[in-house]
Amino acid sequence: MYPVPGILSAMTKLTFQLEIRPVLPADAQAVEDILTDTYLGTWKPQLTAAAAAAFERQGKTRSYVEARLQAFRVACVDGVPAAMVDWENNFIWALHVGRTWQRMGLGGALLAHAEGEIARAGHREARLETDTFNVQSRAFYRRHGYAEIDFYPDESWDSGFTTVLLSKALPPA
Repeated sequence: MYPVPGILSAMTKLTFQLEIRPVLPADAQAVEDILTDTYLGTWKPQLTAAAAAAFERQGKTRSYVEARLQAFRVACVDGVPAAMVDWENNFIWALHVGRTWQRMGLGGALLAHAEGEIARAGHREARLETDTFNVQSRAFYRRHGYAEIDFYPDESWDSGFTTVLLSKALPPA
């Protein structure tokens, strides 16, 4: 377990206990709900109707959770999963914070956790991707020291998106 001190949000004056921990099998539905929530708020509004229908029909979210669940870490607020991160080697595959919990420090805490684990594994760089339309995530990663190093077509969504590759040097652990 990775306890993190409670965070005080200046916007809401809400104090809560945040814990970052490995995912449990019982967390699978909560993680799927987090991913669905961020899909609905960020991705679906940008997709063509055909691409959204295809994504939803294919069940990619559930398949992803089933395939990678053991690798996930979750940020729990008062014991309830509110955000997740997934990385492999030095690549962060996903970092999602439920919309209710965005801008309260969960994403930054999970990112710092993943970066620390990546550095402890001997990597000197963390990498990840987002898309050009996702200005919120691009700004978040810039604030956390990431540089945009490459742009290429996003073939995952079939919607003409452009993927941004980001990188950050990590200090030795």
